[in-house]
Amino acid sequence: MFQIRPVTRENLDEVLALSVHESQRAFVSTTAESLAEAYVYSDTAFPFAVYDDETIVGFIMMGYYEAKNYYTLWKLLIDKKYQGKGYGRRALEQGLAFLKERFNVSTVYTGVAPGNAVAKSLYLSMGFVETGLFENNMEELRMGE
Repeated sequence: MFQIRPVTRENLDEVLALSVHESQRAFVSTTAESLAEAYVYSDTAFPFAVYDDETIVGFIMMGYYEAKNYYTLWKLLIDKKYQGKGYGRRALEQGLAFLKERFNVSTVYTGVAPGNAVAKSLYLSMGFVETGLFENNMEELRMGE
C-alpha cells in the first residue's frame, strides 16, 4: 500500500539515505537539510517518508509559511531508484490530503527552481498555476483559490 508516514527514529536512517540524480541536486535539498529545517520550524513543518508497502521511496514535507500566512508544499524528493513510477504524484496527492484533513486548507503554494522542468510539469499537471512571482530564485505556484 502506498502512503506517507511521519519520519521517526525507526526510519530516519533510510530517509537520510534517499538521494536524487546528480543532475537534480541543484534543485532539491537533501533530506538531512530538510529535516534540519523541520527541526527548527517544528511547529509549522510536517515531514513524511514516502512508502510503497514497506519500502521508503521518497520524502515530502508540507509546511505553514507564517510570513505569508499560507500552507506550502515545502519539499518533495523521490529517490533516484524510484523515479518515473508515479510516486511523486501520489506523494503530492497524499501531502495535499494531509493539509486538507488536518488544517482544512483549500489553497497551497510551492516554489520551483528555474530549469526544474520535471517538477514544474508535475505541479502544473496537478492543478498548480503560476502566480507570476519570483522570489529567492524560485517561481511561485499556487493550487486552489
